[in-house]
Amino acid sequence: MARMHSRAKGRSGSKRPPVKIVPKWVKYSKKEVQDLIVKLAKEGHSSAAIGLILRDQYGIPDVKAITNKKISQILKEKGLYPEIPEDLLNLMKRAVKLREHLEKHKKDLHSRRGLQNMESKIRRLAKYYIREGVLPKNWKYDPEKAKILVQKLSR
Repeated sequence: MARMHSRAKGRSGSKRPPVKIVPKWVKYSKKEVQDLIVKLAKEGHSSAAIGLILRDQYGIPDVKAITNKKISQILKEKGLYPEIPEDLLNLMKRAVKLREHLEKHKKDLHSRRGLQNMESKIRRLAKYYIREGVLPKNWKYDPEKAKILVQKLSR
């Protein structure tokens, strides 16, 4: 019988330590980290990209350990958080690209099924955000409006 690799068991990559302490080698204060987040957000970076930049370029391993807030919470306080949540917007971008693909390749049934699943996921996520009060009660997913929104935000 062949040996199973650790990845075959569902584990991949590294895992953050459970203890939320700031390492001694981090030289940034709470205020400096918040200012960096605001600066990066004004440059047009998403909250996920901000986390990667802070980790890779500034050596800040965990924003929440330093500031006691998530990046998205800091952006909301400063009024820089987008009106549509990042994860929902990313799904909408993928759906728009997939629709463009299906216009050229009408017989691609696998992609058509993938689009159905993706739009279902968008509707479920939107339902959650409406319930949580992040999106307005009358918000509905419409592929044409999504295409216009994605084009507007891509500029």
